[in-house]
Amino acid sequence: MTVPDHIAWLHNTGETVATVDGREVEIWVLQHADNPSILSNWATHYRNHYCRDEDLPDLVADTGLSNADFLTCIKFPDTAAAPGPSTRAGDFGEILVADFVEYVLGYWCPRQGRFEDRENRNVPSNGTDVIGFSFMEDEPSPDDELLVIESKAGFRPTAINRLQQAIDDSSKDLVREAMSLSAIKQRLLKINRDDALKVGRFQNQADKPFKRTNAAVAVLDNEIFNDTALDESDASEHPNGDNLRLIVIRGTSMMDLVHALYARAANEA
Repeated sequence: MTVPDHIAWLHNTGETVATVDGREVEIWVLQHADNPSILSNWATHYRNHYCRDEDLPDLVADTGLSNADFLTCIKFPDTAAAPGPSTRAGDFGEILVADFVEYVLGYWCPRQGRFEDRENRNVPSNGTDVIGFSFMEDEPSPDDELLVIESKAGFRPTAINRLQQAIDDSSKDLVREAMSLSAIKQRLLKINRDDALKVGRFQNQADKPFKRTNAAVAVLDNEIFNDTALDESDASEHPNGDNLRLIVIRGTSMMDLVHALYARAANEA
């Protein structure tokens, strides 16, 4: 497995915050820098969530657009017109969390088609945000794990506690889980049948027991992080509270980074 270079910018601070119900929130930091090589590789990785590079020539053909204009005007959420910027922020947070799950935590985290298949570039994808899979053995094991994650991004001033919002929406994931797993399986059937069938391992817990872990993740600009009362977050009503992980990833000038990444992803295509 090739680990993208930008993953080296993710660090566990070792800090935690105690919530009102006695849980610990892990604090991670994204220490991004002005490194053109890493940013270019990250932009390529990011772009391919929306449009595989091998498909781009056929998609652009007959549109009269350049690669950059096609991506900017057809595939990527809008830079300024609402709800484009909020969708950009949410997508960035979700993709970063998926990278974190796959390359830091070590889960299998397929996301093929989740962003590619949108009919409206400015409307976020439905379903559970991020799902990771862990297999202990070749045959199904009760120690296999399904990691179900709700992520929220906060890069602009707001009174909303994004971690609490992620916790609250994570409580709904038990209802959405079956549909999200089916959607992942269906998308994978178009690419790799063997991978698609691996998802089936987690579609019937009664017959094939496995571990289910939920996580609520907030990706925050440092200014939002500093203004958010994380210690007032409350997960006491979460239906899988005994197996719930709370995480914050913070960083500086996050919305500037988001826009720069989209621009580079378009202009370097």
